[in-house]
Amino acid sequence: MKSSVRATQGPEVLGGVGGFAGMYDASFLTSYDRPILASSTDGVGTKVAIAQAIDKHDTIGQDLVGMVVDDIVVVGAKPLFMTDYIATGKVFPQRIADIVRGIADACTATGTALVGGETAEHPGLLGEDDYDVAGAATGVVEYDAMLGAHRVQPGDAILALASSGLHSNGFSLVRHILKNAGLGYGDRVDDLGATWGEALLEPTRLYTLPLLRLIEQLGGDVHSLSHVTGGGIAANLARVLPQGTWAEVDRSTWSPSPVFRVLSDVAGTSLMSSEGTWNLGVGFFAVVAQNRVADAVAALANDGIAAWQTGTVQAGQAPESGFEQGAKGVDGGAVRLVGTYADGAN
Repeated sequence: MKSSVRATQGPEVLGGVGGFAGMYDASFLTSYDRPILASSTDGVGTKVAIAQAIDKHDTIGQDLVGMVVDDIVVVGAKPLFMTDYIATGKVFPQRIADIVRGIADACTATGTALVGGETAEHPGLLGEDDYDVAGAATGVVEYDAMLGAHRVQPGDAILALASSGLHSNGFSLVRHILKNAGLGYGDRVDDLGATWGEALLEPTRLYTLPLLRLIEQLGGDVHSLSHVTGGGIAANLARVLPQGTWAEVDRSTWSPSPVFRVLSDVAGTSLMSSEGTWNLGVGFFAVVAQNRVADAVAALANDGIAAWQTGTVQAGQAPESGFEQGAKGVDGGAVRLVGTYADGAN
């Protein structure tokens, strides 16, 4: 575990592993005109219940980093360092090592130093095999380079970036569906080529470094980014559009990943009914200048991320009802999904 953590650390990390506080040399900030620190904190949610059920703990760490660090890049910030917190009923060293190694590997993949953490044993509060994980990270961005709704213009293109699956949202619904259907995590799903547990633990895709490269390559033509997490597709995109604008996300531009279709079939519900819970195959949105769409799609493809235009920012009052606006206290633009998914599902 210690070697995995050290592998995330460069010379700017002071004190090594095991200190009371993680220390990070921030003297490089003097080269910024107006450095803005960006911070984020999050957990993995009830996805950990599936990891516990099938005794597989080496991917939960990537989910945690995805939830925390990929929120920082939304404003255009480069992540600097992260800390983690693991609460458990009883410390099983190998399990903790698996979790932390997953966190460390994902920190390396996002250019983030893992500078410290805490493992807390809570007997009587948590069962011996129960645990939860959380983390916090800090990044930096030049004030004039911050991304957000203030940069978005009518006519901008809305690009959808493919997810790797469920990521780390909507697992309470997933567990409810499987329980009601009498399905176990060890049951094989032919349409997914895996057991339920294996398919559901597919780790969250990490977008930070590909998006930082995209921002650098497009030179100011990336205007805002949205991480599709809790709240679903329309609500999260609405948060990064300015007031007085609206957009329609065209479902026909993609086909939801098989895991979403299989879950909907088992539940006997439509894909549309879960658009406020699951990402349905879209893990991020990028709002870019219309004349840079091809460049952006190509740049992301070079990093292994499929992207496509799914809408355009429009000016003025949204024409009809059915739009999401004001999610999580942000009174931004208005967004709704229209059309039918590419595979004909609704």
